[in-house]
Amino acid sequence: MHSWIPGFLCLLIKLGIVLAVLLLVASYLVWVERKLLARFQVRLGPNRVGWFGLLQPIADSIKMITKEDIVPEAADRTLFLLAPAVVAITALLMFAVVPLGPGLTLGGQRIPLVITDINVGLLYVFALSSLGVYGVAIGGWASNSKFALLGGIRGAAQMISYELSLGLSLVPVVMMARSFSLVDIVNAQAKYPFILVAPVSFVIFFISAMAESKRIPFDLPEAENELGAGFHTEYSGMRFGLFFLGEYVHIQVLGALIAVFFLGGWRGPFFPPLVWLFIKIMGVAFVMIWMRATLPRLRYDQLMALGWKVLTPAALVNIVMTGAVMLYGSGQL
Repeated sequence: MHSWIPGFLCLLIKLGIVLAVLLLVASYLVWVERKLLARFQVRLGPNRVGWFGLLQPIADSIKMITKEDIVPEAADRTLFLLAPAVVAITALLMFAVVPLGPGLTLGGQRIPLVITDINVGLLYVFALSSLGVYGVAIGGWASNSKFALLGGIRGAAQMISYELSLGLSLVPVVMMARSFSLVDIVNAQAKYPFILVAPVSFVIFFISAMAESKRIPFDLPEAENELGAGFHTEYSGMRFGLFFLGEYVHIQVLGALIAVFFLGGWRGPFFPPLVWLFIKIMGVAFVMIWMRATLPRLRYDQLMALGWKVLTPAALVNIVMTGAVMLYGSGQL
């Protein structure tokens, strides 16, 4: 047997497991959100399909698959069909560099619990995040609908704007970890999580991540009282479901990234590493759902002003202050 075949098979197995878990958790994250929003708003939520409504995600999936897939007559058919896949695939591929644990030893072989540990993992995440903008913009434009086009333009402008503060907020994390690898960043938090020494970076990253995921109060690309469903107004059936799936996979990815960059990743006492990572991801998802139930939507000018006039300058000042503190601590200042 060729020496590369076992490694390749191991990679395929890890890919399959991570993909299956992501899709399963995404479907039930919808159920969790509906239940939590119902509790926040003093109502019941899903409670008919299965005990406690637990089969509701399966019923919703069947409904999406069996609904008619309509393509508007004047739409650019090729781009219209490709746009939902771009959104879903870029969200799924981000998980390829997220470390899930310290690794396993089987048959004398060390198996890292990460699909691939590349030394520029952080840049890989931002590259895929940038590609996600194309799915939103193309979906809005290819529909040949004014409402969808306005939603696509809003979405692209919002995501591009907040990518800047999102990236700048992580510069102090890279400075402290001295690496772009997500595995190295988790290992650098062996003594304490970075949220304790970089709280400003955490706040800027979390707000920017909320805007990147287009969640309330940053859901201006949709804004149903103005644009209907926004960039995916003309989509139906499973293609609409792919947009929906991409959003909830993105929530998991953002939860994992916040855990990796600021909460120590899979580290924690008493429970296994995978359990700790799952708890942190779900904790971030819970806060995002809580914010949806609590905060009103921003106006578009307020949204852009927050990104360009508050978060980006704050991130730049934070980089300078972090560098000064690190130099002072090393005795070079």
